[in-house]
Parts: sequence; structure tokens; C-alpha cells
Amino acid sequence: MTDQEGADWIPAGADLSRPSAARIYDYLLGGAHNLAPDREVAWKLEAIQPQVGSVARRNRAFLGRVVRFLLDQGIRQFLDLGSGIPTVGNVHEVAQEVDPGAKVVYVDYEPVAVAHSLMLLKGNPGAEALEADATDTEAVLKSEQVDRLLDLRRPVGLLAITLGHYLPEVRGVFAAYRDALAPGSYLALTHLTNDFAVLSDPRVAETMRKTQDRIHPRTKSEVLALFDGFELVEPGLTTSGNWRPDRLAAAVDPEEDGLYAGVGVKL
Repeated sequence: MTDQEGADWIPAGADLSRPSAARIYDYLLGGAHNLAPDREVAWKLEAIQPQVGSVARRNRAFLGRVVRFLLDQGIRQFLDLGSGIPTVGNVHEVAQEVDPGAKVVYVDYEPVAVAHSLMLLKGNPGAEALEADATDTEAVLKSEQVDRLLDLRRPVGLLAITLGHYLPEVRGVFAAYRDALAPGSYLALTHLTNDFAVLSDPRVAETMRKTQDRIHPRTKSEVLALFDGFELVEPGLTTSGNWRPDRLAAAVDPEEDGLYAGVGVKL
């Protein structure tokens, strides 16, 4: 049986000929919603840098810690941009375990990611998935899903986890979302960089150019600029494994971490 046969998570008409970042990430996290072209790219990335799977898992763990932190700050509605394919520790699962009334809108342009999200969210009135390009801020913010579930007059947790480095122009996109959010809203992001050794090999970017999603690594100052209009919370801009790690977690050498990570509040 091929990947496509019997796979009800693959929407009709989806272009599966090119690998996608969402499905590659799913594979690196140990998921089952990926195809042969995605796995081939993942294997190439692992051959270049064997720690790429660890980077992905630390990034996913950061997301869980961020959602719990935002819940502690009173945030009960989340807009997850570039949300990818659902896997362990989804935003709505973490949030609704604390408060069943929490609301989540997932946004992704990858049809497989959205189709699987919609399957997972059936019967959940507090979470929805939107197929849209996150760079089309008006389409996202004025969507039926956002209008129905989120009150933009109140603080929102804006999640941009491994999104920015797929965008050739990113500051304007982030600024548009910032301007639409109420004071007290938070921006949480991770972003690939060449500042650290683990993902600095140019073959990483070259390999991703063969997928639907080219990458644009940025420096610390460039990532900091994405927080214009936000005040970073402690510990400021660090790496994904070192942002408020769990008590028993060992510190991670930034050279092995690969992703800048931070959380800021709109004042």
C-alpha cells in the first residue's frame, strides 16, 4: 500500500509531489502524517545534521511551556500561525486541560495539516482550523473562524512557532498582527538562525529549497526586531531549550539548539 492509499487525512486534490515543512516536521517528531518525499528530505537533513530531530523536539516542548505560561497570565484565546500537523501536545489540548473554555484557531496553508486538524477537532466547539496563508493577515483576522472564536478586543496569545524563517519578508507581517491585537496580548515565536553551529551548514537551507517552504535564517538582531511593539518577558530572547526550561531539564548549549525563542507582551 502506498502512502496515499487508505489515508483519509489526505484531502482530495492536494499536491503531494513536493515535500512540505509541516510534514517533514511531523516526521522528525515521530508522527505518521508524512509521505515518502517528506521523509527523503528529512533523511537528508539528518545526514547533514543528526541533531535536527532533537531541535524539532525541543521546539515542540517550548510550545507547550509557552501555552502554560500564557494561561498563567490569564490568556484564554490563542491564534496559532503556521500550526502544522497536529501531534502530541497540541495547543488546544494544553489550553483546554487547564480551562475547557479556552479558544484556539489554527492557521496553516498546507492542506494536509488543515485536513488532519479538522478531523482532530470534530466535536470541539472551542477550536477550529483555517486554511490560509499567514502572510495574508486580513484574510486570517477577518475569517469566519477568528470572528466566531476569538475576541480581538481582548488579549490573545499569538503563536508563531517556526513560522518567521519561512517568510522572505516578515517584519511587516508580524507588525500587522501586532496592530490588530489588544494590549496585554502576547507574541511567542521561534526562529531558525545561522548564529549557532547546529543548523548553520548551508546544505540545510539548500535542502529545504527543494520543498514548498524555503528557509530564511535570521540573526539575533533581526529576530529581536520582530518584537517591535512588544516587551520581552524574562529570560528575553534565548533559545528554545533554554526558555524557562522545566525544573528537571538540563541546560542546552545554544550551539546545539539552533532556534531563537522568545515571548513578548504588547503594552
